Amino acid sequence: MRRLDELDLPTFDHTDPELGGDSWHTRITELARSGWLARTPMATVVLDRGASEEILRSKSAIFPGREVADLFEIDSGPLREEIDRNIININGQDHQRLRSLVAPHFTPKAAESHRPWVADLFSGLLLAAMNSGEFEAVEELCKPYASRVICELIGGPPEDAHLLHDWSVWVQRQFDPIALANELATLEIKAAELQEWVKALMEYKRKSPSSDLTSTLIAIDAEGDKLSETEVENLIINVILGGIDTTQSQLAHAIRLFGEHPDQWQRLTENPTELVAAAAKEALRYEPVTPFTARLLTEDLEVSGVLFPADTLLLVCSFMANRDPTCFSQPDLFSPSSRTGDEGRMLTFGAGIHYCLGANLATVELEEAIRSLAENVERIELVPGSRFGNVSGIYSMDRLPVRLHSR
Repeated sequence: MRRLDELDLPTFDHTDPELGGDSWHTRITELARSGWLARTPMATVVLDRGASEEILRSKSAIFPGREVADLFEIDSGPLREEIDRNIININGQDHQRLRSLVAPHFTPKAAESHRPWVADLFSGLLLAAMNSGEFEAVEELCKPYASRVICELIGGPPEDAHLLHDWSVWVQRQFDPIALANELATLEIKAAELQEWVKALMEYKRKSPSSDLTSTLIAIDAEGDKLSETEVENLIINVILGGIDTTQSQLAHAIRLFGEHPDQWQRLTENPTELVAAAAKEALRYEPVTPFTARLLTEDLEVSGVLFPADTLLLVCSFMANRDPTCFSQPDLFSPSSRTGDEGRMLTFGAGIHYCLGANLATVELEEAIRSLAENVERIELVPGSRFGNVSGIYSMDRLPVRLHSR
């Protein structure tokens, strides 16, 4: 067994602002050819699927949100409060308790119950956007769709959906070292605004409860165990942060991918009933919007013949894990129509105790958007002017001009 610090590893900077689109695919694929480990200025990158899943499932590997905050000297204020209370930064029995209380509201059955109104919402946005001819899909489709789903889910006023989107995008950048280095003051302001909005929503729901998630969490009483006011507040914040920017970005990539692969789009439109679920799954596999998931080791951990010392910061690369040829045939090919028989499980939503709580709802949202597009759009034409976000945080499409040709 060799220690990590004894290995001569290639170097890679995942914060490089030039990484995006084809350049991102080329660089990370070339890096993986050199081996299953690489070094960045801040961490060690894990490029092997088996090792990635083992690390994500290990109790010795925690999410390093607090430690990253310490590194950037974020020791007080609203952003630090959100980081400390975020369920992803809570471990052990406290994490299990919170997750067990909120998990019933994110089961496959719960997600399915939202499918009809989610489908209606996207169809309305799509038809309105198509009437304008050429349009910018991120701004007119992806952003309002993702934000209005979450706003409806938590019982917020529909006219505030755009505010939730803005807060989600900004506060979610707590995971992006580029943003922490350059935009910390704005993150602090946005975190404070979001906290105040959620507190006001909770106050209203105490007086006028309904069937939304906020009212339900306030009323939770499981075997005598209740959520505190602070816990409810931060679970709602977690839903906002985790459910808007991610879904918006994944949908934008899906639209782009189908625009780049008209043959696959044609097959989907010819058989949407059979292929919609596979199409959503393939978009999630091929272009995960969380290309890297950070973990910090609390003790020494041996993985695949390498000893990783305690306090090692790791970046698990879901992009390469999703391209494991033992799990997916022709893994570098975007091909929903050939994925229906694949048995591999992608790591886009993570693994282990921090597996994405909203995975079922996000999948329903993506499926219904793709279904509506397949039923209404003959051809997706990508218009020049697309702009990619950075892979160091939530990997987004910042701009996606399109022209959707009606069926």
